[in-house]
Amino acid sequence: MKSRRSFFHIAKRKDDELPGWKAWGIRAISLILALLVCAVVTTLLTGLNPVSVFTTMIDGAFGTSRRIWILMQNVAILLCISLAVTPAFRMRFWNIGAEGQVLISGLAAASCMILFPNLPNWLLILIMCAASVAAGAVWAMIPAFFKAKWNTNETLFTLMMNYVAMQLVSYFVIVWEVPKGSGKIGIINQNTEAGWLPVIGGQKYLLTIIVVLILTAYMYVYLNYTKHGYELTVVGESERTARYLNIKTGRVIVRTLMLSGAICGVAGLLLVGGTDHTITSTIADGRGFTAVMVSWLAKFNPAGMIFASLLIVFLSRGANEISTIFGLNHAFGDILTGIILFFIIGSEFFINYQIRLSGRTGKEER
Repeated sequence: MKSRRSFFHIAKRKDDELPGWKAWGIRAISLILALLVCAVVTTLLTGLNPVSVFTTMIDGAFGTSRRIWILMQNVAILLCISLAVTPAFRMRFWNIGAEGQVLISGLAAASCMILFPNLPNWLLILIMCAASVAAGAVWAMIPAFFKAKWNTNETLFTLMMNYVAMQLVSYFVIVWEVPKGSGKIGIINQNTEAGWLPVIGGQKYLLTIIVVLILTAYMYVYLNYTKHGYELTVVGESERTARYLNIKTGRVIVRTLMLSGAICGVAGLLLVGGTDHTITSTIADGRGFTAVMVSWLAKFNPAGMIFASLLIVFLSRGANEISTIFGLNHAFGDILTGIILFFIIGSEFFINYQIRLSGRTGKEER
């Protein structure tokens, strides 16, 4: 009997098979290749000097102190949402509902600002914190309860919850719109600043950055050095093993998703009370979905998410700057961003798998 053997054989690497410096070397090579491809695409499509385009991207993110602060604030919010989805992902619970959890928690914070503007500011902020965290936790708990009780599909459930949250926010925006017919709430309590989070050191975004850094450290310890972090990891690897170890899987699922929702609640609070001081159906700006990629790129490591978030935000702001300076269609910047992300994500294949030559083709075997 004759059989043909392929030239290549793909095998998964062991966890400790590839040294760390080689993994980062593969990532560096992929980034260099991505920049070369971007240079070719830029020259062919626009005739512009690729070096000028790359310089403009860097200037758009780091050109002024204000741009740096905005960049860091955007990184902090994306990082916060990425931290939120990570415990669920480690448990193999595919929480795609972070967008809705941020929206519903932002709506809770805005509701407190609108309904209780005459409370002392410190008390109002405390109520906003409690309402935002509770709203996010409850919104995430709903699909977790159904998953634990009836084994429903968490991906579809959490995805649909996003659209429910969007419509709820849209409804209350119309109810509270100022002026009537504008379809916008505008800046809430602009004259009194009731419910506005305090400004630290004269920098509007510093509080957000500090809070998210504290959350990052907390999540790193929680996931790697606590009993709860160990339990959710065991549940993710094997529910049968978890039951053998007397771990109540249903309780772990609900608890973990409530933690994810609570951290999304912090993100909603920071957006509404800290920076935007308003609520819209687009206040999350798609970061609930982008956070999925950030968490995956960092391999669910909170420390690695700092760099992954920085990369994503840098590419986004750089793409916007290219479109503005050179008068190009915004889609061109997205093309460059897509090429770079494609190569970076593709590098993970070569880190996790190895390709070996398997010998000549056409060899006879019996």
